[in-house]
Amino acid sequence: MSVDVQRTVAELALEKPQAARVFEGLGIDYCCDGGASLQAACEAAGLDATEVARQLEESGEETAAASVDWREKSLASLISHIVNKHHAYCRKECLRLEPLVAKVVAKHAERYPELERVQALFAALSKELNLHLNKEEAMLFPCVIRLEEAAATHSALPCSPFGSVQNPVRVMIREHDNAGHLINGIRGLTARFTAPPDACHSFRALYQGLEAFATDLHQHVHLENNVLFPRAIALEESPGKDVTPIAPPA
Repeated sequence: MSVDVQRTVAELALEKPQAARVFEGLGIDYCCDGGASLQAACEAAGLDATEVARQLEESGEETAAASVDWREKSLASLISHIVNKHHAYCRKECLRLEPLVAKVVAKHAERYPELERVQALFAALSKELNLHLNKEEAMLFPCVIRLEEAAATHSALPCSPFGSVQNPVRVMIREHDNAGHLINGIRGLTARFTAPPDACHSFRALYQGLEAFATDLHQHVHLENNVLFPRAIALEESPGKDVTPIAPPA
């Protein structure tokens, strides 16, 4: 099936999970700026939309069998996936990468002064993300699960201390945007995570780690901004609209 270049990159990433890998490789933002059409996103990145569409079509067979369409799963299972995969990875990698970037800065910043700015941006990103994850897990995610349970049992919607679920969602999206700006700053300073030819093992390992971190963050934000949050808002507005069955406890 041909790819419609007027569709948004978020829609394409949702319908074709393998498209995310193509977008990552081309530097197309499908999470925070996912509302742009493929045509507009390609123009902004200086890419040929027809060629990108061809790459998406060719990638279609690669991972379709193994992909999970989270639009069809319960919100509780999606939240579990986000927490166990993306939140856990984020926390682990922040702890691993902060001392690694400090080591590389100490050894190479005199020759590559941009590394000090990379260190400052990653420290800010790590601090912001850890606070962000805690807020999601302590407040927003339990609220979303209660909304889904109420919809599935046709019960009254639960009360929450922050009123509508749209209020914390707006905050989370704003924080996602801030994280995106920080990681984009790091990407620019590192020439898209390209280590210099004379880089030592630690230097290369740092850039590889930062690139993997950015990729996982994009996937993480995409699932929240484009799947979890819209479905949660729809549940609150029309409780019968999203009634994906919740599996009974084991």
